[in-house]
Amino acid sequence: MPHYSISRLARQFGLSRSTLLYYDRIGLLTPSLRDGNNYRVYSEADRARMAKIDLYRTTGLPLDTIRQLLDQEPDQLQQLLEQRLDAIGQEMQALREQQQVIQQLLTLPRPPTPAMGVDKAQWVAMLRAAGLDEAGMARWHRTFERTAPEAHQAFMESLGIAAEAIGAIRAASRDPVGAD
Repeated sequence: MPHYSISRLARQFGLSRSTLLYYDRIGLLTPSLRDGNNYRVYSEADRARMAKIDLYRTTGLPLDTIRQLLDQEPDQLQQLLEQRLDAIGQEMQALREQQQVIQQLLTLPRPPTPAMGVDKAQWVAMLRAAGLDEAGMARWHRTFERTAPEAHQAFMESLGIAAEAIGAIRAASRDPVGAD
């Protein structure tokens, strides 16, 4: 009859030794034997019990419930599994509802946030300090609109510019009159 060391049994089920020690401590899986050095030795029946524990763990049943299942009549298994299936259905419904709320939140327009703490007045002052006049700023907007229109929109939103003003700036930036 085959026997299993704690390390061998742990490897077979992808567990750590400490997990099997814990299972022993809580009375879920106690080895049938101890060798001459008092090491735990698991029998084939212990391995079969571990296989059931592993199976039930994949269903998400808690260890206390698994212990009850293994130590009591098997007629409770169907009832407990049906309860677990209902609980999973409820969890999935809750997750679907969370998913829908998140999707709705992601489609809402985001409030503008100042770009690195800079607002429109500060940005215009920096452009003027850099030597841009009205014509230079118009060229800057036309270039930005032509090369990255979505980024242009997002940048102006980040400066806190009103939607109507952004629309006017973008429209003027696309206007071929006075273009580069």
